[in-house]
Amino acid sequence: MSTRRTLATAHRVLTQLRHDPRTIGLMLVVPCVLVGLLAWVYQGTSTFDHIGAPLLGIFPFVVMFLVTSVATLRERTSGTLERLLTMPLGKLDLLLGYALAFGAVAVVQAGLVSALSLTVFGLDVAGPTWMLVLVALADALLGTALGLFVSAFAATEFQAVQFMPAFVLPQFLLCGLLVPRGEMPDVLHAISSVLPLSYAVDALRDVTTNAEVATSTWVDLGVVVGAVLLALGLGAATLRRRTA
Repeated sequence: MSTRRTLATAHRVLTQLRHDPRTIGLMLVVPCVLVGLLAWVYQGTSTFDHIGAPLLGIFPFVVMFLVTSVATLRERTSGTLERLLTMPLGKLDLLLGYALAFGAVAVVQAGLVSALSLTVFGLDVAGPTWMLVLVALADALLGTALGLFVSAFAATEFQAVQFMPAFVLPQFLLCGLLVPRGEMPDVLHAISSVLPLSYAVDALRDVTTNAEVATSTWVDLGVVVGAVLLALGLGAATLRRRTA
């Protein structure tokens, strides 16, 4: 692993993103619009305060998963990845470079969505704002890392999109947003306990209801960060130079 090569990769990806306003719009504007739409739907009720904070993590998670998986696959199908890996650039350098680039966008994304939610959309949280943004950022990085991982198993961009039902929807259904995890059947509760998005939602719920950052919130955040690192490691181990 080389820091210089990782940073060079991140710079190249950010340069490409700068010339792709549609992707930038998808990553920055769409989560804000979705949260705003939800706030509008539940205007005049307390429901948005209950589910708004968890969705601050779920929407960026989904968007970053989609964008990252497709972007990485495009590198491979176009032959760019194969050319890059003929140079002294390791797979981990490449994936960390991508993670840094999309992570920089995720910082802006998390800050923008959180700021709009707390001001314009009227989200009320008991805990500190910085913790809300931190967990939302971790969720976006989780989506990025999982997107990098699953891109190794897709042969086309359409197949990359098809991975969403397998990797994203089960986590959304079992994370505790729709039904509290404690009320789920034992089997579903056990499955939800190994899905990282469940811990992200738990952390965001804690921030919503507790004025102080609890130890359990830090534990949940640590699980999400651990899942990010695990996904990046698995992505480096399974990444192929080109699509067969």
